[in-house]
Amino acid sequence: MRTLRHLSLALVLTPALHCGNADVIMPGPNDHERVQQVLIDAQPGAVIQFGEGTFHFAQGLSLTTNNVTLRGMGEGKTMFSFKDQAVGSQGLLVKADDFTVEDMAFLDTAGDAIKVEGAQGVTFRRTRVEWTRGPDSKNGAYGLYPVQCKRVLIEDCSVSGASDAGIYVGQSDGIIVRRSRAEKNVAGIEIENSMNADVYDNTATGNSGGLLVFDLPGLQFVGGHNVRVYNNRIEANNENNFAPEGNIVGTVPRGTGMLIMANDKIEVFGNTFKDNKTGSLAIISYLLTGLKWDDKKYDPYPESIDIHDNTFDGGGDAPDPTKELSLALAAYFKPTPDVIFDGLLDDKKLDGGKLPEALRLCVRNNMHKGGAFSFAMFDAEHLPTGMPMPNRDLAPYDCTHGPLPKVTLPGVQ
Repeated sequence: MRTLRHLSLALVLTPALHCGNADVIMPGPNDHERVQQVLIDAQPGAVIQFGEGTFHFAQGLSLTTNNVTLRGMGEGKTMFSFKDQAVGSQGLLVKADDFTVEDMAFLDTAGDAIKVEGAQGVTFRRTRVEWTRGPDSKNGAYGLYPVQCKRVLIEDCSVSGASDAGIYVGQSDGIIVRRSRAEKNVAGIEIENSMNADVYDNTATGNSGGLLVFDLPGLQFVGGHNVRVYNNRIEANNENNFAPEGNIVGTVPRGTGMLIMANDKIEVFGNTFKDNKTGSLAIISYLLTGLKWDDKKYDPYPESIDIHDNTFDGGGDAPDPTKELSLALAAYFKPTPDVIFDGLLDDKKLDGGKLPEALRLCVRNNMHKGGAFSFAMFDAEHLPTGMPMPNRDLAPYDCTHGPLPKVTLPGVQ
């Protein structure tokens, strides 16, 4: 006997097309109710297919079933619009293992676009996230946002308009971010408090900061390490910083190509840095932020950093006048050197005034297109009492740590 509930559910699940052995869910009335019910009813191994068109949601979606794939017809064909979202902190919140989303677009979420929390096995493939009004502090903080995850693959995706980071991976282990584009975000791509990450063949352009590798105190996991950043194009990241007030990424000067802060064992090679107006690449300690912390496990110093075989083109010619670091750079350099280092070292680790070989910063075999490669260590210890004293001598940094291991994920070529 068909009850009123069964009849109601049948109405909720339409409209749909039948394609092979799977229903294709099409846009229509009650999009949120219909799609959320499908996510609730999904069984492990399900592939949920969405058809062409724009789905409209007034509240966020959630998924808790393991091994589910959400698949659209293409990032320009299947679009989830949250322009009228009034409920929920994310467009889609996932707390499930082996999650995949591909060939779809998520637009104008009130908060983060897609957050995946505590999962083992996460894949974002050919997924677009965009806030269509452009850079705005009212936009959601994160676009693609896996946190406390293992085995993360982000490939062939694009994110635009995030008020924190477009592509963000935090407190995670085993990460590949490749062939993706981050544009007009505060931070284009950010790897934070994570280990064993390969970030390659991406484009970061038009952001405030192109690519950030951070380690911050006070999180469940601290001590990010083993990150390779290679063969990326990091170009013209000169957007005004539109992060909401109080956000740590709001301290990043516009015009920053890449910023490494407080991480260890980072290898940066084969990248092209072009026309980032504050500077191309900076390696700094968390101490430089002036912020305090109460985390005994936290190490604020970047160590075992290897910068080699990168190409620099322009940049450093107009530092952000609204940030202290940029003002210091502008006072001493015209233009900012290609690579800058704050010179802050952990006194407890020094031997004869120097770090052990394994902890040194190495900078070698880089080139500047149409000119000489430039480097400077600015003695940030003097910042509290005066301007830093720059040292351009590259000889103490002529070393190598050898290649970091490649990140491998099961089933990923």
